[in-house]
Amino acid sequence: MKRVHNFSAGPSMLPLEVLEKAQAELPNYKDSGMSVMELSHRSGLFTDIITEAENLLRELMYIPDNYKVLFVQGGASQQFAAVPLNLKKNGKADYVNTGSWSKKAMKEAKKFIEVNEIASSEAENFTYIPKVSTSIIDPEADYVHITTNNTIEGTAFREIPDTGNVPLVADMSSNILSEEIDVSKFGVIYAGAQKNIGPAGLTVVIVRDDLIGNASEQCPTMLDYQTHSESDSLYNTPPTYGVYIAKLVFEWLKELGGLQEMQARNEKKAGLLYDYIAQSDFYRSPVKEDSRSLMNIPFVIPDHDLDAAFIKAAQAEGLETLKGHRSVGGMRASIYNAMPVEGVEDLIAFMKKFEKEHQ
Repeated sequence: MKRVHNFSAGPSMLPLEVLEKAQAELPNYKDSGMSVMELSHRSGLFTDIITEAENLLRELMYIPDNYKVLFVQGGASQQFAAVPLNLKKNGKADYVNTGSWSKKAMKEAKKFIEVNEIASSEAENFTYIPKVSTSIIDPEADYVHITTNNTIEGTAFREIPDTGNVPLVADMSSNILSEEIDVSKFGVIYAGAQKNIGPAGLTVVIVRDDLIGNASEQCPTMLDYQTHSESDSLYNTPPTYGVYIAKLVFEWLKELGGLQEMQARNEKKAGLLYDYIAQSDFYRSPVKEDSRSLMNIPFVIPDHDLDAAFIKAAQAEGLETLKGHRSVGGMRASIYNAMPVEGVEDLIAFMKKFEKEHQ
């Protein structure tokens, strides 16, 4: 069986152990004579799956009891609208602009509320995370929104800002479950599944109880957090297979030792790649050191005409999807949870070889 090292920013690689277990259970789940994809979402078997998935996620992230876990559809992009529609009180919110997805979140929110851009790194091509302190936060804001990890730009919040009494909302799509976090610092956490949770199509929302039930009248039923909270994420048919794969991923993480062990692995992987880039005269990281992501590592070479040659040669070595986003250029290695250390080591070995051949 041919398997490559897939450095895609998403959908990303899944743990091989998860894929193999899903493969074994695919045609006949627990002697039901049916695949999970064929199970009724109202059945006892699927109720067990979604309940266990929630319990495992709560255990992994130490989610407090006064938070609901919702499994919904629409991706993180749908939450760009759901957040202001659910949290709107005074009709204004503070946003920190750290990249392409922050800008899209702001653009969507402006349809429903007044958006205040309280900090931005756009003037320097989003190469760092701006400082956020309570002094720049409007105490009357309905919430403060951040993107904890910027997939395209390769930056991440290394410290979660203190927003005082204003709820902190985070798009955590590309670094959820990659390291330990204090959920109690947030009012809402949302994340598309296709980086560290499971296949595309599932979205996880973690929301504090007091922020549920306040949706504006214009909020569609399917975007109202209360709809999904009251129905245990079963108001309509959820992405059942996505929830099942997420459960297997959560089991895999627990067996590894939880997020403390996962964070150590991710720091090791990122450290290897950043250290090699730092000592190289050929490759360069465009991101400021104190803002670098553990998940998405962009790098450039002096002669951009060599980018295509790098990508082609890497593919021949089984190193896939290393092309950087068109807005940044160069290359990008996305090394999410499922990427083994060996994948990063193989990438570095290839980079050394390519550097030697083209310096």
